[in-house]
Amino acid sequence: MKSSPLHSTTPFIITGLLFSMLWASASVAGKIGIQSVEPLLLFNVRFLLAGTIMLVYAYLFARKKLPKRGDWKQLVIFGSLNTTLYLGLYIIALKQVSAGIGSLAPATNPLMISVLTAVWTGRRVKAVQWLSIALGMAGVIIATYPLLQNSTATVQGLILMLLSMLCYSAGVIYFAETKWQLPSIVINGWQVFIGGILLLPFSLLMHHPNTINYFDSKFWGAEGWLVIPVSIISVQLWLYLLKVDAVRASLWLFLCPVFGFVYAAILLNEPITVYTVVGTLFVIIGLYLGQKKRPVNKME
Repeated sequence: MKSSPLHSTTPFIITGLLFSMLWASASVAGKIGIQSVEPLLLFNVRFLLAGTIMLVYAYLFARKKLPKRGDWKQLVIFGSLNTTLYLGLYIIALKQVSAGIGSLAPATNPLMISVLTAVWTGRRVKAVQWLSIALGMAGVIIATYPLLQNSTATVQGLILMLLSMLCYSAGVIYFAETKWQLPSIVINGWQVFIGGILLLPFSLLMHHPNTINYFDSKFWGAEGWLVIPVSIISVQLWLYLLKVDAVRASLWLFLCPVFGFVYAAILLNEPITVYTVVGTLFVIIGLYLGQKKRPVNKME
C-alpha cells in the first residue's frame, strides 16, 4: 500500500516549521545580546560554544570517529561559506546599510539557491517553485516595507550584503551536493567551530577599543538561546531539509522574517502592521505552493 503524497511530506513540513520558528528567534536573541557585547563577539562566542558542545557530545558520548584527511577540506569550505564569510560580510555591510535593507536581504537566498542549483547541478527548477519564490519575496518586501521607507545604503554596503547572501547560498548548495562521509552532528559541530575560529579576524577588525562589554545575565541568556535552540537544534533540522531538497528547503527561509516579527512584537513590543499581515499571507501562499506534493502519474 502506497503512502499518500500528504503523508510523505508531513515530516518535511513539520521539520521546516520547527526550523523557521527556531532560526527566526536568533534575531530577537541577538538584539538582546548586543545590549551587552559587540555583535561579532556575541556570535564568536556562540559558534565556539556550540561547536564545542556538539563535538564533546559526538566524541565522548556518541563515540563518533574523527574526520579523515579528505573530510577536513569539506568542513573548512562549508564552515567558511556557511558561517565565516556569510556572517562576517553581513556584519560589516550593516555598517553601511540600514536595518531595513539588512532585514530584507536574507529573502534573496531562496532565489540565489534556486539559480545556483540550476547552474551547479543542471537540475530544472519547476515553474511552481519560481512562483513560490516570487510570492515569498513579495511577501517579505511587503512585510518589511515600513522599515524600508527611510532606508539608506552605500554601493559598497550593498555589494558586501549581496556577497554575504551569495556565500550563504553557495554554502547551502555545497552541503547538499557534497557526498559527506560524516554524521550530521559531526559536520555541524566542526563547521560551526571552524567558522568561529575563522571569524576571529573579523571580530578584531570590527572591535572598538573604547567599547566596554558586560558579560551579564542578558548576554548569557541570549548566548544560551543562540547556542542550543539556534546553532545546534535548528541547524541540525536545516541540514536534514537540505539533504531532502535544497530548493524546497530554501523556501522555509521566507517564513523566518514572519516569525521574527511575531517574536519582536511579543518580546520587544515592536508593532505588527497591516504590511506584516499582508506580507505573511503572501509568504504562506508561496510556501503552500512550493511544498505541496503533486502526485506522479505512473502507468501500472
